[in-house]
Amino acid sequence: MPKPIIKNGDWVAVCDGRKALLIENEGDEVFANFKTREVHEHKLLPNREIDSDRPGRVHESASTARSANEPTDHHLQQEEVFLAQLSARLGDLVAAGQVHRLVIVAPPRALGFLRKTYSAPLQSAIRAEIDHDLVNLPIQEIEKRLTAQSRG
Repeated sequence: MPKPIIKNGDWVAVCDGRKALLIENEGDEVFANFKTREVHEHKLLPNREIDSDRPGRVHESASTARSANEPTDHHLQQEEVFLAQLSARLGDLVAAGQVHRLVIVAPPRALGFLRKTYSAPLQSAIRAEIDHDLVNLPIQEIEKRLTAQSRG
């Protein structure tokens, strides 16, 4: 697959399950100039504030055996809600005509979940998906890594 070229006016969504940066390239494909347009953050609560009890127990109907239920991963649930909201926001930007071309950059698990939430207009605006975790890097470093990648 050829590496994406991020042109003037293209947007880049750099995200994970806790933070998202929506960036626009005000430069061109050779001399990129990334500008942050929106920042979204989701603070995850510690498990001690989410879970109130130990995992439940199940009584087997055919015997006297008991087994524990798998505890719910509340952090994963919160990350999925955040990513679904981000996908909806990106869809709104595409529908409003603010975003015409988009590159998504996210770790593999977040990218996999995001793919399930794309609307049809959002899907048609996506030029490339890159499975890297760059959300905690400075904008200049993100710009450097993505433009270096696009030049091969």
